[in-house]
Amino acid sequence: MDLTTVKQVAKLARLNLTEEEAARLAADMIRITEHIEQLGKVEVKGVEATIHPVATRNQWRPDQIAPSLPRETATGNAPESEQNFFKVPPVIE
Repeated sequence: MDLTTVKQVAKLARLNLTEEEAARLAADMIRITEHIEQLGKVEVKGVEATIHPVATRNQWRPDQIAPSLPRETATGNAPESEQNFFKVPPVIE
């Protein structure tokens, strides 16, 4: 990626970059694309695809029926409540 491309992308993103910042970003982008090219040369035939490097599985707790929190307790510390419901400012006028 050259300096002209970095400046164009910065303009589209409405970023005000100094000349030094644009030059540094262009150099960074060149290094990044070179690294990606190196990764593309790695032989991966026979390597099983992985989603995550560590084998994991969901750790769900068992569902258990339990009593609910009473409304009076739930709304007890609310800044405002009305008839045991949370009172909030209107969203739609």
